[in-house]
Amino acid sequence: MEEIKIVTQNYSKTRLDKVCALMFDDFSRSKLKKWIIDGKILLNNEIASPKEIVFEGDEIFINPVLENVTSWKPEKIDYEILYESDNYIIVNKPNDLIVHPGSGCFKGTLANGLLFDFPELEKIPRAGIVHRLDKDTSGIMLIARTEKFRNYFVKSLQERKIKKQYKAVVVGEIKRSFEVNEPIGRDKNNRTKMSIRKDGKEAISFIKPIENFGNYTLINISIKTGRTHQIRVHLASKKFPIIGDKTYNPSNNLAKDTPNELVKDIRAFPRQALHSFNLSFQEMDSSKMVSYETKISKDIEMLIKTIKKHF
Repeated sequence: MEEIKIVTQNYSKTRLDKVCALMFDDFSRSKLKKWIIDGKILLNNEIASPKEIVFEGDEIFINPVLENVTSWKPEKIDYEILYESDNYIIVNKPNDLIVHPGSGCFKGTLANGLLFDFPELEKIPRAGIVHRLDKDTSGIMLIARTEKFRNYFVKSLQERKIKKQYKAVVVGEIKRSFEVNEPIGRDKNNRTKMSIRKDGKEAISFIKPIENFGNYTLINISIKTGRTHQIRVHLASKKFPIIGDKTYNPSNNLAKDTPNELVKDIRAFPRQALHSFNLSFQEMDSSKMVSYETKISKDIEMLIKTIKKHF
């Protein structure tokens, strides 16, 4: 069974498990709650807590058969393993790689690769994946290796104790740091997009310029919340769209005074220039803070060098 339902206004601002019990009344509330915990019910294509509050326009995806990790097939997939411990694995996801199988995608994902390299992850819900990156966003991800650590990390995410930092190249000159505190919800006119909505979920991003080159800027972004497309939506809303973001900068707008010879190179960049470079959190069995970091991806590095040549 696979089904997607959109939260209507009368169910807005209600717990996910309660809404599921009302919308999928063929199943018991206890079974639905277990499916939520196991990652077999997704909220806006994300793992969520049964207590998560849903809003009008949110998308609830249910497929207890498809989302069972035992049905996912191990495949040899190209990705980088940065660190391994008994509790978790740190990987560097390349761009153009979907994180896990889902509606319309059944193979060739990071999850398939993880099951190939770490067969024991078959016993962990969703092959240990506890957070995700968009297909065309590269960078650091954590994979839970035990059920105990998975529950710990998900709880830490919900309590906003996990620190995530990103780098991006944006259109526009940013000279000082600023905060974006704008709620985000499903776009009313385009179900594949998110947008700033007064009735959306709280979303907070912190933007810090690293380097300016002409009217383009390399920035550091840290997020206090982890909403779908949060960074991309927030930056586009402030007129600083990420280079290559075809969803939130569909016209491929460039900065003023961009040299003609640079226009073609920037417009040819095939994906959003966004990279998750740092993940920090407290270890489960101690008070020790750990931090994992990776260099910016090679394609973004080359993009920066190309832009610099002209300024």
